[in-house]
Amino acid sequence: MSIADALADAGAKPAGKRPYFFANPEVERVLAITMAVVQELAVTRARLDTLERVLEAQGGLDRARIEAFEPSAEAAAERGLWLQEYLSRVLRIVQQEAEAAVATGDVASEDVAVELRD
Repeated sequence: MSIADALADAGAKPAGKRPYFFANPEVERVLAITMAVVQELAVTRARLDTLERVLEAQGGLDRARIEAFEPSAEAAAERGLWLQEYLSRVLRIVQQEAEAAVATGDVASEDVAVELRD
């Protein structure tokens, strides 16, 4: 997978306009970014907890080895790609708003709900 493909996938969104819950778009944007970070951190914490428990059950791993670890060029490249994908997910709302500013014809999900209700 190319970097461009990975970044495009990370910024993917459902069809239609994004629903907004707050009157202030800046509040909405900050909340969306914060929740993306919260989601990523929760997943990372669960995986880290699993790793720590597995290592502990198997006799552990010296913390000094972890601190002294230096990634190979391949590992560093993988980390760099992950970071770009992560930032794309966290900042997805900013990207989607920029795309929406130039898009026409999108219908917001709340507009569809109102139309179906009436």
